[in-house]
Amino acid sequence: MRRIRVIPSLLLKNQGLVKTKKFRNPVYVGDPMNALRIFNEKEVDELALLDISETRFQAPLDIGFIRDVVSEAFMPISFGGGISSLLRMEELLKMGVEKVVLNSALKDGQALLKEGSAQFGAQSMVASMDVRSSLFRGYGMHINNGKERLKSSIVDLAHQYEDWGAGEILLNNIDREGTYQGYDLKLIELIASAVDIPVIASGGASNLSDFKSAREHGASAVSAGSMFVFQRPNQAVLITYPNSQEIGQISM
Repeated sequence: MRRIRVIPSLLLKNQGLVKTKKFRNPVYVGDPMNALRIFNEKEVDELALLDISETRFQAPLDIGFIRDVVSEAFMPISFGGGISSLLRMEELLKMGVEKVVLNSALKDGQALLKEGSAQFGAQSMVASMDVRSSLFRGYGMHINNGKERLKSSIVDLAHQYEDWGAGEILLNNIDREGTYQGYDLKLIELIASAVDIPVIASGGASNLSDFKSAREHGASAVSAGSMFVFQRPNQAVLITYPNSQEIGQISM
């Protein structure tokens, strides 16, 4: 069985590294460059940088900051946040970002995703699905940092994103994000069984067993934030990452 990818997910807000719980109350945890250097030393597989700044769609990309981050990284970088045009995709990919992550842009983003996939390749396109479940309506995809729910079913949306040219799906359960409750295995299985592209499980990881469970329910890769940034029980900031032997055991 192929070795599973284990991807730290770092949230950026106004160039600072922050952490949220259920997409709320971002807490500053440090300089993203310092975290990046530690992850370099730990030889991580891949890193996801997601900008949740409120002005990310209106303001131009801070090319200098992103270039500094990418130039410091020894691993592939996925970047999301405020990507609403081919020009922004091109800027990011030219400076060394390997994949662009689209979420809010997917609301009316058929053309953007199709054109991006045609121009830069499906391997560079990640569709980010932030999902929340309600008692009466079941699972629903949300955009704009979880504030707006889309009407279509999440399975239909996953099919669409695959058809439009996404190379993989980043699947996050909003209500488990930052909670250490474990991944939503039902959600992972639902989406992974509906598409042929890789699904990255996110939201709720607490330990290596959660990674293994996600793999067993169809995830091709796993992502985590709090687990790699905080040390429990006091939530002290401590950057960690499993070693290659531990990841090998997950993949068995």
